[in-house]
Amino acid sequence: MEMIEVQNLKKGYRIAKKSAGMMGNLRHLVMPRYDTLEAVRGISFRIEEGESVAFLGLNGAGKSTTIKMLTGIMKPSEGTVKIMGKDPFTNRIENARRIGVVFGQKSQLWWDIPVIESFRLLKNIYGIPKRQYERNMEKFGEILGIHEFLSQPARKLSLGQRVRADLAASLLHEPPVLFLDVNWCKGFACA
Repeated sequence: MEMIEVQNLKKGYRIAKKSAGMMGNLRHLVMPRYDTLEAVRGISFRIEEGESVAFLGLNGAGKSTTIKMLTGIMKPSEGTVKIMGKDPFTNRIENARRIGVVFGQKSQLWWDIPVIESFRLLKNIYGIPKRQYERNMEKFGEILGIHEFLSQPARKLSLGQRVRADLAASLLHEPPVLFLDVNWCKGFACA
C-alpha cells in the first residue's frame, strides 16, 4: 500500500524587495516589488507501507518545509501530496489522527504540567481506549525509559528526555505514519 505519494512538490515564498532607509520603505509602499524564494523545487517520491526514509540536506534545503506540507500544516505552491490516498492540507483533522509528528523545535507536551498529564490529555484528544493507552505507556516505559520523568513538568526535562517524551506522545495513538523533523546531531559531533 502506498503510504505517501508526492508529485512535483514546490513551495515558494514572496519576499519583499526593498531599498534601505525611509525612502526605500516609502517606495515599497507605493510600488511594492517582490522576489520569490524557492524553498522546495519540484520533488517527487513514493513511500510504501513498511518503508523508512531519511531526508538529508543542509540547513535551508527545504526538509522542514517539505515535512510541513506532508503533515498538512502548510499548503504547497504547486504539486500534490497524498498521505494514505488523501490530501493532508484539505483533510487536516483526519490526517492528524493518522500521523505522528515530532518537530525538534516544537513540543507536543504542555510546558507547565507533568508529562503524564500531557499524555492523559492526548489520550482523550485521540480517544485512545484505556487498554491501548496502558499497553503503550508500559511499552514506552521499557523502550524509552519515560517512567523516570513522568511526574516532571516538560519545562524541567533535559533535551534527551523531552525528545523521548515527544516521541512517545507522537506514537501514543498508534499512527501508521510517523514524521521526525529533528536535528539529532544537536550537541554532538555529526558529519
